[in-house]
Amino acid sequence: MNLFQLLFGEWIDLLFGFRGRINRAKYWLAFLIYFIALFALYVLFSLFFSFPTDLLGILLVFSVPMIPIIVSSIAVAIKRLHDRNKSGWWLLVFYFLPGVIGNIGPYTGVDIMFQLASLGLSIWALVELGFLRGTTGRNPYGPDPLAPKVRLRE
Repeated sequence: MNLFQLLFGEWIDLLFGFRGRINRAKYWLAFLIYFIALFALYVLFSLFFSFPTDLLGILLVFSVPMIPIIVSSIAVAIKRLHDRNKSGWWLLVFYFLPGVIGNIGPYTGVDIMFQLASLGLSIWALVELGFLRGTTGRNPYGPDPLAPKVRLRE
C-alpha cells in the first residue's frame, strides 16, 4: 500500500466507490464536503470572473469541477441506498424522475399537480437517503456500517 492510499484511501472510497454501504453520518459528511467545494468554487469565480462578460470562462471552469462532484454524489447515494437494502437503480426515481415530471407539467395544463408530484418524490428521496436508518446487520450489499468492528487478538 502506498502513502497516497494510506492517507486518502478511505476518503476516495467514500466519495468515489460504488460498492458497499455507508451510514447517514457519512452521507451527510459527503454533502458537507460538496458544500465546501462548491462554496470555494463560488469564491474563486467571484474573484476571477465577472458574470455577464466572462460567461464562457465561468462555464468552462465550473463544469470541470462539477463532473467529479456529480459522479461522487451518485456513488455516495448508491451506497446509501445499499445501506437501505435497495438497488442503486432507485436513483433514477430519486434524481431523474422529479426533473422529468416537473418539466412535463407546463405542457399538460395541470402544472401544479406535476410540480407537487415532483416535490413529493424529492422529499421521499431526502427522507430515504438522509434520515432513515439502514438495514440492521448484513445485507446483500455488505456488512452493517454501524456494527461494532471485531478485533482479532494477536
